[in-house]
Amino acid sequence: MIPKLLPLLCLGLCTGQGGREPDEPLPKPSLRAWPSSVAPPRSNVTLQCRSPTKDVHFTLRKGNVILPFAQPPASTEGLAEFLLTDLRTSQAGKYTCEVHRGGLPSPPSDAVLLLVTGGFPKPSLQAHRRGVVTAGDNVTLQCQLPGDVFRPVVFALLKAGEVAPIQLRTPVGKETDFSLGTVTAGDSGNYSCVYFLYQTPFWASEPSDPLEVRVRGEVSQGFSEV
Repeated sequence: MIPKLLPLLCLGLCTGQGGREPDEPLPKPSLRAWPSSVAPPRSNVTLQCRSPTKDVHFTLRKGNVILPFAQPPASTEGLAEFLLTDLRTSQAGKYTCEVHRGGLPSPPSDAVLLLVTGGFPKPSLQAHRRGVVTAGDNVTLQCQLPGDVFRPVVFALLKAGEVAPIQLRTPVGKETDFSLGTVTAGDSGNYSCVYFLYQTPFWASEPSDPLEVRVRGEVSQGFSEV
């Protein structure tokens, strides 16, 4: 089923700053999902396509399929926002956007993989080393499949507040390690992981229970599950 797309804001057929000569190739736009590309079912996600060129139309694709939407009014910003509402697992997949002026399309944006969670039981997430974590320590988190999952999957490490997974890994057996490297205070936060099919239908698990990582300069902190 084609997902319902509600355009919120789009640049269309406007001139001014950022305009380009008619024969000049259009630059590749960028695409991101907000608030996250990993979302629970029945939630809403906005796909934001941004172009440095101001006098263009926007097209959104899922795979190779162009998704229809009503032509929004002109704007002075090189931005189109597409709202995917009441998410279903059938809406998971790889999305791209492109811009057009006349019959000349830009190269497609880098793909955004939208995952809708809930298709599999949740994994577990734990720290390899419990105890004190200070700035400069190496921190590794391990995500593990539940015992009844045997399909080939990919793991994704999530951090609260990030719009996309911060790492992807193929499991070794039923688990995989995510290295945060030499941590700083900026690595503090709540982490979770999911696993998913990397091909259609892109089913994803429930997220693991969150794991809090606290890093504070020379002050000793540890890991605690929340």
